[in-house]
Amino acid sequence: MSTPVRISNEFLTIEVSSLGAEMQSLADNNGRSYLWNGDAAFWTGRSPILFPIVGRAPEDHLVIDGQSYPMGQHGFARRSEFVLAAATETTTRHELATSGATSAVYPFDFLLAVEHRIEGRSVTVSAEVTNRGDKPMPFGLGFHSAFVWPLPDAEDRPHGVTLDNGAEPPLTRLDGGLVKPGTLPSPFRAGHLVLDHAMFDADAMIFPQGAGSGLRYGVEGGPQLRFQFENLPNLALWSKPGAPFLCVEPWHGTAAEIGGSKELADRPYTTLLASGATARFAFTVEIPETE
Repeated sequence: MSTPVRISNEFLTIEVSSLGAEMQSLADNNGRSYLWNGDAAFWTGRSPILFPIVGRAPEDHLVIDGQSYPMGQHGFARRSEFVLAAATETTTRHELATSGATSAVYPFDFLLAVEHRIEGRSVTVSAEVTNRGDKPMPFGLGFHSAFVWPLPDAEDRPHGVTLDNGAEPPLTRLDGGLVKPGTLPSPFRAGHLVLDHAMFDADAMIFPQGAGSGLRYGVEGGPQLRFQFENLPNLALWSKPGAPFLCVEPWHGTAAEIGGSKELADRPYTTLLASGATARFAFTVEIPETE
């Protein structure tokens, strides 16, 4: 694996690996780290890109046009080597194109381009998917970034998530990695959720609809990360019980539903991209100013 590419400005520095086009670190100019470090004692991921599915498929097999293909949880992009297509002081662009290995499990001609961009005190991670084939292409796309919990300078203070839209979106849970039918009452109250590690004893909290396009994570009246989402209607929050990170996961697509269709095109919130078309997905995280 190649050495991660480092980009920076006067406020922030990030590193991005060619493996998965995954951000490896995010720190401010005072050395405070905001991204999870991938400690294998809890979880080796840091900020993986999920493609061509989000979540699991039944028995880890996708059905595409009636034919079954093996597909691990969250797809293959996170374990694939990307090509560094461009880089400046403040941007990187990594690309993953169709290969023999991808065609064996996902029979479409695609280009996945992931860009990391620093602007001011914000980092934007975008993914553009292009259908280079001659037939419609179904896929899911998601981000799975883990941020430290507690945040720097916020130790021993309650952390929470506050939705910009003030909503109370219904909660969905997983069973064996698949979405359970039905919904549960929202843990949000007037858009605010006080985080507790016990919330993740039953795996991720998934909000398929209603969470909106922005949120804040952190301490009321203290350090907070501000997020904005583009073309990402689904939200998940995840941690391992007791782990010092929180994954903020905006998605376009979810795991397959228990008892639902096994066809990729029928999965919830699947994008069906026309031949020659490109779809863009992105999130921006703003790092608080510190003294």
